[in-house]
Formats: sequence, structure tokens, C-alpha cells
Amino acid sequence: MKMKTLAVNAIIAALYVAVSLAVPVLAYGAIQFRLAEMFNHLIIFDKRYFFGIVAGVFITNIFSPNGIYDVLFGVGHSVISLLIVLAVIPLVKKDSHKMIINTLVFTFTMFIIAYQLVLVLGLPFFLTWLTVAGGELAVLLLGIPIFIALNKRLNFSRLLD
Repeated sequence: MKMKTLAVNAIIAALYVAVSLAVPVLAYGAIQFRLAEMFNHLIIFDKRYFFGIVAGVFITNIFSPNGIYDVLFGVGHSVISLLIVLAVIPLVKKDSHKMIINTLVFTFTMFIIAYQLVLVLGLPFFLTWLTVAGGELAVLLLGIPIFIALNKRLNFSRLLD
């Protein structure tokens, strides 16, 4: 891995952690509105952002009140979702459409986080899936125009070169 790619991914991970921990009450639990999840949209610009996103989730979840469960399930959810997105997006041309697909994949796969919360907190599965998926959907939809605008300024596809 090139030094620039490593440095950019370290910055992405640090930003993910900083944004998540700025309001930790929204980052964990049955009702989540983790704004840092917007960084998941980076994957549509370059697959090399995978490492920064996953590292950010890993470090953020170390601070979770749900302990090791949040680390394992959170990282697992991110890895599975990112791999699904990477498999699907080559078939799509427009970045905005790729971000919609990314949003739908991450929202649907929130059943993984819901299951974790069932195990740890004894919450009802379907209601928990609905609440965590709703938060994920809202954050990622909010992130689409933000990342389209940021991409015009930063050109995420070339940032790692």
C-alpha cells in the first residue's frame, strides 16, 4: 500500500472516530444516528477507502458500552456491506445511483446490528432492526448531497493517487 493511500485512510479513520464520538449517545444503541456512517459513501469512489472506513468503525466501537460485541458485529456489518457494494457498483454508471445502492445495502444489512443488540440488550429484533435501519437510511441519504458536493471539490477518485 502506498504511503499516500495509508495516510488518507488514517485520516478517514480518524475523522470517522471524531465524528462518531462527538455525540456518542447517537452512535450506539437501539436508536442510532451515527453521522460518520456518511463516510461509507467513499467506497463508491475508490475501493481503497475500504481500510479507512473499517478502521474507523473498529476504533469507534472499541468505545462502545456494548463492548466486544459492538466491535465484532459493527466491523462485520461494515465489511459485509462494503463487499456487497463493491460487487454491485461496477454495473452502475452515475455516482448518485451508486450512493443510493450503497445506502440501500447498508440500511438492509443493519439486521446484523439489530441482532447484536438483541444479544446484548435483549431488545426485540424487528423493532430494533427498524430503528437502527431508519437511522442508517437517514444518515446515508443526508450524506449523498454532501459527498457529491465534497467530491466536486476534493475529487475522491483521485485523492489516493
